[in-house]
Amino acid sequence: MSITAKPLIAPSRPNPTPVPSSPLPLSVFIIAFNEADRIGPTIEAVRGLTDDLVVIDSGSTDGTQEIATGLGARVIHNSWPGYGPQKRFAEDQCRHNWILNVDADEVVSPRLAASIRALFEGSGPAADGYETTIAEIFPGEREPHPWGHTLSPVRLYRLDRGRYVDSTVHDRVHFSVSPRIERLKGKIHHFSVRSLGDEIAKLNSYTEQQAEDLDLRGKTLNTWRILTEFPLNFLKAYIGRRHFVRGLYGIATATNYAYFRFLRLAKHVERRRMRDLE
Repeated sequence: MSITAKPLIAPSRPNPTPVPSSPLPLSVFIIAFNEADRIGPTIEAVRGLTDDLVVIDSGSTDGTQEIATGLGARVIHNSWPGYGPQKRFAEDQCRHNWILNVDADEVVSPRLAASIRALFEGSGPAADGYETTIAEIFPGEREPHPWGHTLSPVRLYRLDRGRYVDSTVHDRVHFSVSPRIERLKGKIHHFSVRSLGDEIAKLNSYTEQQAEDLDLRGKTLNTWRILTEFPLNFLKAYIGRRHFVRGLYGIATATNYAYFRFLRLAKHVERRRMRDLE
């Protein structure tokens, strides 16, 4: 019996025209840690595209591995080394040259899945990498807000042309030669926030990694930014990233984002103070 899990709020979906379920010459990888409540829909949305679905798990204790295995994924354990190194490890486990990366809190829309399948018709994809629109879905929403903030990173790419950077906090694909990049139609729905409290815990952990990354790179940020980091980043999130479209809840999410940026800087300054005492 297949084991499935559902997100807290599932996206509303159109009824797309059925597409063939034959796999493409494409590997899909997902990195995961304690994602039992979200990874089911993530896998279900892409498993018809591939015969090589890889989940790299860093030690989940909530049954994530069993859910992924039950849905046909190849689950491999790798202790957490940071975002970039974990995704590079995942790349090394993939069997195909074409790679699609989806995070465990993301769901490929039917339109995007159809767009990816169309690329492999005829002579195959013409570009080296494809940007994909990622739209956030917050608690209480069933689909992305039409005016909400989106990102468009490369998520579909040729492994012999590009790989994820070896950074513990940044996860972007770097190409060894000047690449041809195109944009896919459709979206990835990003369920990044389980709750405001869960988001705070997640961002607190992430700021520790960011502060350490700044030390490793020998980068020093100006301490005077302590005064401006919170208010400027609140405006960046609330207006620039259009959190205002979510009403009062948008004030809360923008506040979390501003606090996250402030805490990153504060931890960086604290580390410098401690080093001065050594």
